[in-house]
Amino acid sequence: MASLYFKVIVVVLLAAVALDSVDGRRWDPIIRWPFHRRGTPENGTRWAVLVAGSNGFGNYRHQADVCHAYQILKRGGLKEENIVVFMYDDIADSEMNPRKGTIINHPNGRDVYEGVPKDYTGENVTAANFYAVIQGNKTGVKGGSGKVVDSKPNDHVFIYYSDHGGPGVLGMPVMPFVYGKDLIEALKKKHASGTYEEMMIYVESCESGSVFEGIMPTDLNVYVTTASNAEESSWGTYCPGMDPAPPPEYMTCLGDLYSVAWMEDSETHNLKKETVKEQYERVKERTSNFNSYNAGSHVMEYGNKSIKAEKLCLYQGFDPKAETLLGSNGIRRRPLQVVNQRDADLLFMWERYKKLKDNSEEKSEHLKKSIIDAIAYRKHLDVSVETIGFILFGPANDLKSTRSQGLPLVDDWDCLKSMVQVFEERCGSLTQYGMKHMRAFANICNNGVTTEDMAEASAVACSRSFGVYSE
Repeated sequence: MASLYFKVIVVVLLAAVALDSVDGRRWDPIIRWPFHRRGTPENGTRWAVLVAGSNGFGNYRHQADVCHAYQILKRGGLKEENIVVFMYDDIADSEMNPRKGTIINHPNGRDVYEGVPKDYTGENVTAANFYAVIQGNKTGVKGGSGKVVDSKPNDHVFIYYSDHGGPGVLGMPVMPFVYGKDLIEALKKKHASGTYEEMMIYVESCESGSVFEGIMPTDLNVYVTTASNAEESSWGTYCPGMDPAPPPEYMTCLGDLYSVAWMEDSETHNLKKETVKEQYERVKERTSNFNSYNAGSHVMEYGNKSIKAEKLCLYQGFDPKAETLLGSNGIRRRPLQVVNQRDADLLFMWERYKKLKDNSEEKSEHLKKSIIDAIAYRKHLDVSVETIGFILFGPANDLKSTRSQGLPLVDDWDCLKSMVQVFEERCGSLTQYGMKHMRAFANICNNGVTTEDMAEASAVACSRSFGVYSE
């Protein structure tokens, strides 16, 4: 009998070693039965951080994305105390919201705003608070609910971010930006604290791949997917004039292509069976507009890819009602119509103008001027950066040049921050649109330009007056 018991123990140990060899992680020396492996929900707590990094009704879709994500996680069994929400919270009760007190993320969607916690809103939606929350640093947060990811070694963490972005940065409604290097440093500190087992991050923004390209380690037990690669836009969808269109009273986009792709996938699959890899492949296909890349983007992945073998329920929970889902309910199998993230605000302003034109000539003329000012300010930013490039490097300069895949956007991230500050002091706010010029500032740093030379070039380029428009 003792001999039989010994054989069983040997088989269990060999099975554990084999399983960990398959998914590329070190063997856990604690003996566990095969049906209670490391990483099962019974072994820890699920945590989530949800971030909408914008404000303004023209950016409705970002807060709608985050509210929708909250409802998925809540139905999946995550407790409110374990979900931290960042959103400016100026959409639901906006005078422009046709359905006061509600937010929708799909043309036929239900309200996703109800019950969403107001952890960090308004001026408290900051990069510093975001980093402190991830690290579980209760003394580091300023304002808000004070809730942080107070996780333990066996816990799983899911982070989802939706907003505008640019090369190397993610937007925030209160400056400064989230810079790639700073986010990676926050993740390294979290890993060093030993307070999670695995983490998964989904990022919706333009050029979101550049935030992680060349600097995301593979040894933090963190898996990342992004809506786009390091050089392209991400896309808004469910916008006025599209098919399907929002209800006629809405003047703004309801969602973002990558975001609705992963959330609608999660809502139509059994997450106890679907793996991270399977969702990645489906979202990649849908975000590319079914491999056409015609107004679509390349979903990218970074970090520890062995996590792709895990079941999604470890991060997003499991809705018992999904037990019998077959995976086809409600998902369109043809491309969605989209708009470039950076043009969605102009679409919103134009839709407002059309509605006002027949009802209020005075208001419509004021809005028309706002549209003209916005376009003029964009032109100011484009010409200013182009002129700075000419002053610093001559007519043959190429501030848009990209580095080889696998290399970081910039060698000196502090230099990048300094160049942005110098530019904004002399030329005005970059705005959500101007974030696309971050690659130019990175290339200025990579070519060894000093802040003094940058300041002089910016002063010359922006010596003419410019408008005060700010998104």
